[in-house]
Amino acid sequence: PDMYPGNCWAFKGSQGYLVVRLSMKIYPTAFTVEHIPKTLSPTGNITSAPRNFSVYGLDDEYQEEGKLLGEYVYDQEGEPLQMFPVMEKNEDAFQIVELRIFSNWGHAEYTCLYRFRVHGKP
Repeated sequence: PDMYPGNCWAFKGSQGYLVVRLSMKIYPTAFTVEHIPKTLSPTGNITSAPRNFSVYGLDDEYQEEGKLLGEYVYDQEGEPLQMFPVMEKNEDAFQIVELRIFSNWGHAEYTCLYRFRVHGKP
């Protein structure tokens, strides 16, 4: 609900995933990932920020392999809130979206995700 250091969804290691059910089916157009800026970090770095990630659209929560919507890199030197357009065009609407994080910016113990948003058209 806020962007205070430590108020994040943290998972062990540098790889993890998050599945989100939206309130309705949408045609995804973009995604945003938000992390605290380095200036708010008590350590002065944001090595726990996600780095390489991809986003998939799923038909249902039991689907193992969704439709790839794009592969992205969160830039730790960029703005805290970064928007990523859908890269893989398709004609499908989705109510379930999966965020897969493959690496972070070097933190050995955990990765922090502060906010993930899905943007699209009903």
